[in-house]
Amino acid sequence: MADTESSKTGASGGLLRRADGPKASSPAASPVSSPSPEATAVAPPAGLQFPGCKPIHLPSHKVETYESRLEFWDADTEIAWVCEPSSPYHEEPAETLSALVERIASVRGSPIKRYGSMDLLLRNSRGERWRIMQADQSLYLHPARAHLPGASAMVIGEHDFPDVVLEVDHTTDVRRGKLGLYESWGFPEVWVEVPERRAPSRPRGRLPGLTIHVLEDGAYRTVPASPTFPGWTAEEIHEAMNETVASARTHAILERTGAALGAREGTGPDDDPLLRSQRRQGFERGRMEGQVEGRGKLVRQMLLSRGIEVSAEFPRDVPRFTESSEAVVVAAALECDTEADFRARLRQRGD
Repeated sequence: MADTESSKTGASGGLLRRADGPKASSPAASPVSSPSPEATAVAPPAGLQFPGCKPIHLPSHKVETYESRLEFWDADTEIAWVCEPSSPYHEEPAETLSALVERIASVRGSPIKRYGSMDLLLRNSRGERWRIMQADQSLYLHPARAHLPGASAMVIGEHDFPDVVLEVDHTTDVRRGKLGLYESWGFPEVWVEVPERRAPSRPRGRLPGLTIHVLEDGAYRTVPASPTFPGWTAEEIHEAMNETVASARTHAILERTGAALGAREGTGPDDDPLLRSQRRQGFERGRMEGQVEGRGKLVRQMLLSRGIEVSAEFPRDVPRFTESSEAVVVAAALECDTEADFRARLRQRGD
């Protein structure tokens, strides 16, 4: 957790000033929806950059009611850094990840909580809102035992950190600002996704791919696979998040990852209510099909032993065969003279 009463330096240097220090004078203010020319010249706090974003004046008393997306807000300057409006280019990866994680959770046999975009709030020493960021997706792997975010925000030092947060980069580049804040605030694992589907505003130098940053000894290092989702590699995650429809390969990887998580915790698909129900239905259907197949062989042999010829499809094409009880089927087989007679007797007993 960040120390809000003293200076703290993150990966990008000088990230956090004293939370109870003097408030910087605000630049010439304009309505939140339309930054003034003076506001566009505002510099973010020392060491932070928000490429592709614009600063707007957002007074502290309006933060709670502000409903649009923001990258970062700073109480000292009352400036919020906002990027282009939400679009399918930006929202699709986070929604896709949510669906992928739901499947992993089912195989594991216990739920994973997904929050989507929410405020990540750091308070100052007086308990006031000081700095806010918004992630694109936040995942809690053990919601039943985690102290989850409240109705308005995930508060640093009050709620448990998400196990994973996702940032989707198009116009933005979180490595130059937000990633350092995540590091200094203590978030354990951050995924940065640059989608294959290119937004018109994305700089050409931003190449597609996913990078996993894991906090170790207070600093992030890049790793090839997620420690939170064992064995799920950055390459596999990126591939799955950019598929229009999940491939057979992705389904196999999700099942593998869910099984690995379940092995850690002693859970599995039968602990998931939906999968348990489907597996039970599949078992019952298989058992019934096996019984019907066995009954069919018995009846066919009975008719042949009585010198009654039967067609190649018998009894699969016999109406009511699978719906009738075994006693009815056997009685019809003992009383009939031909295959057609067997069909008629079975039909009569079913009426």
